[in-house]
Amino acid sequence: MGPSRLLVPLIAVVCSQLVAACASSPATAPQESVAPSAGTPAQSVAADPSVDVQTHTIDGVTVSAWLLPDDEAERRYGVDLADKGLQAVWLRADNATTKVLWLLAAYVDPDYFTADEAAYLFRFGTSGEELEQLRQRFRDLAMRARLEPGLAYEGHVLVPRSEGGRYVEVTINGRAEVRRFGFPLRTPDGHFDFEDLDPAAIYPGFARRDLDEDELRKRLEELPCCATNQSGERAGDPLNIVLIGKPSQVMAALSHSGWSFTHRIDWTTIRREISAAVAGSRYPNAPVSDLYVFDRAQDLAFQRARFTLAQRNHMRLWLAPYTFKGLSVWVGQVSRDIGVKVTTRSPTLTTHIIDPLVDEARQYVLESLLIRHRIEAFTFVPGAPVATLEQPARNLTDDPYITDGMRLVVVVAEEPVRTEQIRNLGWGRVGDGPVAIGQSGQANEPQPTAPQQAVGEHDGAR
Repeated sequence: MGPSRLLVPLIAVVCSQLVAACASSPATAPQESVAPSAGTPAQSVAADPSVDVQTHTIDGVTVSAWLLPDDEAERRYGVDLADKGLQAVWLRADNATTKVLWLLAAYVDPDYFTADEAAYLFRFGTSGEELEQLRQRFRDLAMRARLEPGLAYEGHVLVPRSEGGRYVEVTINGRAEVRRFGFPLRTPDGHFDFEDLDPAAIYPGFARRDLDEDELRKRLEELPCCATNQSGERAGDPLNIVLIGKPSQVMAALSHSGWSFTHRIDWTTIRREISAAVAGSRYPNAPVSDLYVFDRAQDLAFQRARFTLAQRNHMRLWLAPYTFKGLSVWVGQVSRDIGVKVTTRSPTLTTHIIDPLVDEARQYVLESLLIRHRIEAFTFVPGAPVATLEQPARNLTDDPYITDGMRLVVVVAEEPVRTEQIRNLGWGRVGDGPVAIGQSGQANEPQPTAPQQAVGEHDGAR
């Protein structure tokens, strides 16, 4: 990985010392009504552009979803949900069938909070009467499970807070029938990199050429091995992934697969990252440092963070100057941060340490999308030079890495695709895989399998 310009333990230590020394519904926003209601379904586009209501209909059932911004959630609930790590998903379900149906909250999030559980988090500083009123308010705002035929229901599901947005899956069951609705919901805050994404502005006055399969394969093989520093003079981490899909399609698939959106580098996010470093807390949207491809820094970044700033799986994506079957092509770099070190190669004197087995991070992208059925097709093409345990390559901050040099290519599925229906384009293969490349010769030596016995055979049998 390139220098992390924000995760600065040295600054964090200084700061901590200073602290110690210084002591769609309709055209308006969705309503709070939770009683069953007749009438038309929520509309997919709200008049207020800040109200991102999305609506889908399947076989007589229409579901609308909206991820409430923190201020709107506080207005409805009367308390700051974000302060307790909560987020409210507003739902409307119109059951135009003749059957009783059930909305399953655990599909929205398996860690959802019940009304009383969430209200009890606000017990401190609250009188018994006030807490009881708060409990009743939370209960009244909750989404019902049972959906009677011919009626529409509105309500909320409380889930763990996810900044930037989340993929919300709504599953409605009936007798011998299941309907699944997917909603990629975003909550911009003025600091996420996706808020600035404008493909037309990236290539102004330039029509990206649409390639056929042979041309695409050739272009991807001809890409530079690695991202670089700003001047392009020094190679950094290998370009090891390619995602193909519309911007909204790629963002929805990655969000559905558990990847978080990433903040841009600005003073607000700098202060927040330093604060997280001092407190030892999580910052799952922390900015990533800039690396360069196509003469510019990454257009988008995503991450899967662990419990500290030092550990995360993160990827950078650059929009390519060509398309494939009308879809955008995103060239990317993914690696896993496993720690932090001091270095003179970074302007902040600190940087993340990457896991040397970068092919495992590449494999993780494939598997995370596969689990959520967001792959239409995939393959591999040659990319960076092979780097081995004996002769590793090094990135901009002198971290060693080993790789088989292959690039993962994924055509992202707009709607979930069953695993057995995913196509392997067969352009290339990855040898023994990402784990084997880091093992010693002895560990990597396959062992013969024991001969199988016929059913009923055992030692001593006649």
